[in-house]
Amino acid sequence: MEQESKVLIERYMAAYFTVTKRMNGELREVLQDDMTMDQFQIIDYIVMQGKVTSTELADTFAVGKSSITAIITRLADKGILERTRDNDDRRVVYLSLTERGIGHYKKAQAKIMETLSTYLVHFNAEEVEGFLGVFEKLAYLLEEESGES
Repeated sequence: MEQESKVLIERYMAAYFTVTKRMNGELREVLQDDMTMDQFQIIDYIVMQGKVTSTELADTFAVGKSSITAIITRLADKGILERTRDNDDRRVVYLSLTERGIGHYKKAQAKIMETLSTYLVHFNAEEVEGFLGVFEKLAYLLEEESGES
């Protein structure tokens, strides 16, 4: 069983590295003028949450606050994000998208959808659902292990 596990893990690692390397390269290429993948992921998270704090982003993406601050500053300078202070506690700063940011997000999302769609057409609906189910289960296990769920 140990040898079988080793082979499965090696297969997973080989596929993972190929997919992430190639897919990230393609996505970086289609987003090059609009934003980086890190910026897109942060914007996507803000779209889902509505408004967030930089601490929440740092925790969610498991990076230092200085990294988040640098990304936020670049996005704010481009007019994509806006900072709003909490009325009750002026130390708390919320981040949300501007109208311009929503436009950039929709444009980037459309490019990503178009890119990913070219690969999904090679699978039937059952294969896609099966893959996503397993992938989401792995994500859940990883979040549970790190105490994020």
